[in-house]
Amino acid sequence: MAIYDHIIIGSGINALVCAAVLSERQTVLVVEREGEIGGTMRSDTLAPGFTYDPMAATFLLFHAGPAFGALEGPLARAGATFSTTQSPTGVLTREGRALVLGKDRAENAARFDALHPGDGAAYLAEMGDIDANAELLFGLLGTTLLSGKTAQLLAKSAIKSGIGAVKALIGEALISNRRRLQTTYGSDLVEALFAPWPLHAGLNPEQPFSGKMGAVMAYALEGIGAPIATGGAAKVPEALKTLIEKNDGIIRTNADADEIIPGTDGRDVAGLRLVNGEALSAPSVICCVTPTQLYGRLLRNWDIPAPVARGVARYGYGKGNMQIHYALERPVAWPDAALGDVQLLHLADGIDSVSKATNEAERGLLPERPTVCIGQPTAADKSRAPEGKAVLWLQLPECPRTLKGDAAGEIETPADGRWTEAVREAYADRVEAMIAAHVPDFQDTIIARKAYAPHDLEAMNMNLVGGDPYAGWCGLDQFFVFRPLPTQTNHKTFVPGVHHIGASTHPGPGLSGTSGWLVAKALQPRARW
Repeated sequence: MAIYDHIIIGSGINALVCAAVLSERQTVLVVEREGEIGGTMRSDTLAPGFTYDPMAATFLLFHAGPAFGALEGPLARAGATFSTTQSPTGVLTREGRALVLGKDRAENAARFDALHPGDGAAYLAEMGDIDANAELLFGLLGTTLLSGKTAQLLAKSAIKSGIGAVKALIGEALISNRRRLQTTYGSDLVEALFAPWPLHAGLNPEQPFSGKMGAVMAYALEGIGAPIATGGAAKVPEALKTLIEKNDGIIRTNADADEIIPGTDGRDVAGLRLVNGEALSAPSVICCVTPTQLYGRLLRNWDIPAPVARGVARYGYGKGNMQIHYALERPVAWPDAALGDVQLLHLADGIDSVSKATNEAERGLLPERPTVCIGQPTAADKSRAPEGKAVLWLQLPECPRTLKGDAAGEIETPADGRWTEAVREAYADRVEAMIAAHVPDFQDTIIARKAYAPHDLEAMNMNLVGGDPYAGWCGLDQFFVFRPLPTQTNHKTFVPGVHHIGASTHPGPGLSGTSGWLVAKALQPRARW
């Protein structure tokens, strides 16, 4: 029987980044229950010649994280490159007013000042504050917490700015996005531009920390853009697979992990058993799964400490997500031509509209007017569609996992609370009508439409519990040192040899690859990457 140094469960970006680094010097086996690798990084054909990404699409957090800086060259040589435009995001309100955030800070400030004198200066001050604290802010999101590195970051910041300044920074980080926007900007259109962004970090606009997260995301969008994988999101796992196999690492699909096998002393790890009964040997198992899967399934026969079991029982999942994809005869003729270059366009009306839709979703209702994120992949990557045609990628971040009704009173929902095809398509029609209100001929340009409700997303990836794309609630009580469990130290578990990575762990969701990178560097510090 082959004995591996590490077995990695799952093949999302964290798992594959981890495997790519570890395989340089050690033997690695990746097991994936599905028939294809990639986790939420998938590509498919919507119509002949039209490539779309059914789930995740934007690699902003990957570009902002530590893994990309090391792997960019090898990934490019293996076929994974990225495309972006000069207009990463924008907003279009119900009344047809539009605003774009570009990659030029001075132009952004001038644009904001034209809407409300002083908003440009406020924006420059906000971005300048992040500039001044970037090492600490991004360090905390890209470093193992409760470590010497974290202590060094905090100490360096305290020496540089003073303890009082660090205390003020932490206090300011706790404000909600509502407070941030209403105390910083005078223009309701600037407010509408920034109001939806904490949703992409699994946060609601009224939550503590949503304000700072919204500002950090604006900073990253301005500096990096909203990069997508050229040719489709699946190019990234394909390239990581090439790196892993080049180092003699092994990836097996249709290999469903069943339980982690204890060693002879009942504490250490002997390996992993698959659902088909096959036993695989390794002293280290790295699990890219939710806490529910890790402790409720993979470690179900272990003696789980009471504090851990209590934390798992309390682990919560966030709102569901819905995706709608379009193949179009031509790019959308937005009322403002500048919106055609925007990669992630929100249909939103400000902090109140986002808060209302979020509240409705959390109470189990289909929002009357949801916040709609419209990705325009072909604005950056013409290879996604035949010449002159286009692809749209829509994300609805405010969907109830269990249905209790429709806030608009128009769509009949099942008594058992489950999403059905009829509900999914009716809700997709509501969103489509929101686009058509701005673009009267939109429906005439549709070649194909494909919608995925929360339960469809979970069926494709079991980590998306109830369609939660972030694999767990992202409130402060379940983030940073408390993610995934208050009792867990970084990515270690109570079992020596079992590590926990993925969106359910620090630094949280998004295509960053950071948790996999951190564990790999801890286990293989001599790796050149």
